[in-house]
Amino acid sequence: MDYSKPFDAELFPEGCERCSLTKFLAWMSFLGVIFLWGLYAAIRVLGLGLGETGMDDCFGFGLWITFDLAVIALGAGAFFTGALRYILNIDELKNIVNLAAVIGFLCYTGAMMILVLDIGQPIRCWFGYWYPNVHSMLTEVIFCITCYCIVLILEYVPLVLENRALMKKRFIRLLAHNFHVYMPIFAGIGAFLSTFHQGSLGGMYGVLFGRPYLFREGFFIWPWTFFLFVLSAVASGPMFTVLVCTTMEKLSGRKLVSWDVKQLMGRVGGTMLIVYTVFKCLDSWYWAADTLLAQGLTFDDMFYGYIYGKWLFWAEHLMLIVPMFVLMKKSLRENPLIFYTMLILVCTSITLNRYLLTVQGLAMPVMPFDAWQTYAPNWVEWACCALVFAYAAMVLSLTYRYTPIFPQEAELNKK
Repeated sequence: MDYSKPFDAELFPEGCERCSLTKFLAWMSFLGVIFLWGLYAAIRVLGLGLGETGMDDCFGFGLWITFDLAVIALGAGAFFTGALRYILNIDELKNIVNLAAVIGFLCYTGAMMILVLDIGQPIRCWFGYWYPNVHSMLTEVIFCITCYCIVLILEYVPLVLENRALMKKRFIRLLAHNFHVYMPIFAGIGAFLSTFHQGSLGGMYGVLFGRPYLFREGFFIWPWTFFLFVLSAVASGPMFTVLVCTTMEKLSGRKLVSWDVKQLMGRVGGTMLIVYTVFKCLDSWYWAADTLLAQGLTFDDMFYGYIYGKWLFWAEHLMLIVPMFVLMKKSLRENPLIFYTMLILVCTSITLNRYLLTVQGLAMPVMPFDAWQTYAPNWVEWACCALVFAYAAMVLSLTYRYTPIFPQEAELNKK
């Protein structure tokens, strides 16, 4: 036996190196501790109910839904990158589309895990399918998310089948090939499903006319938030994919994707960011100058103290406007530090947007005798979110170690 190589080296992608099995197991053990902590919290919620959380009758939505909506938006790189690669045939994206698909798979399955906890009575999770409320946008969301999750599983399976040891089997090799043949169909279906459920998630907030922070005018039956959610997802998704890729490079010490591909993803996300930022600012202006006034309210009425202060509103917008201008300038975009900082700001802005719509919209009083309410997630909610993070990190680590997720890796790391 060659002790200079990892014990499981024959399972690695062709021409690629990985850390020793000891280091890998230490990393997985670290993630496993986080996973078990989150699993303990999840068991408490499932066994004792939502009273274990920091949510109450005022805040039926909290950290979970903020986290859920954020990962669904940031995971949109899967459908958008897949559509660009397989439908518009942008060949350079073949070097990162596998990662985008895996991130989408992890984000959506993680979101489904959170929803199992959030519905309160998981034993009735099938009610939404069997007794759909045809007047609710969430009905379209539950069907589209479920179907798209199945599509993402189908996109993830061929990557697993391409493991070097599995590919020695003729049946598996042919099966993986056939999956790739039909991948453009999966990409098209995924783009359709994801676009509509992203929009309906935003539309759910926009139709809440009893919540002035959330309510928006719209186009026919769709409030402006329907379109803003779609645009924010396609802008932030490719950027989040690049950030995950770069994080993996730092942890592994290897080049995984070329700088040119990252720049292409930055240009794609930056172009969509321009569209989103313009419409987001127009929406905010019209909301403050017209929609609120029509309800007898003012912009100042929407904010309270520091925890629900105006600084959050302006921070959300500035973290879009600054990256929009910076990413348009090639000399700035090609500076790695500036480039990655701008991507982080955009992803933070999208997450903050989901928080404000989820929490601040519920905190504001809607009746004359109401007062501002405050909400703080407790350890159970944080632990359940950590559970999803640990699950995603463990699956992504296994995928990187044993599957050819990065086609460029062997070439970029030639000695």
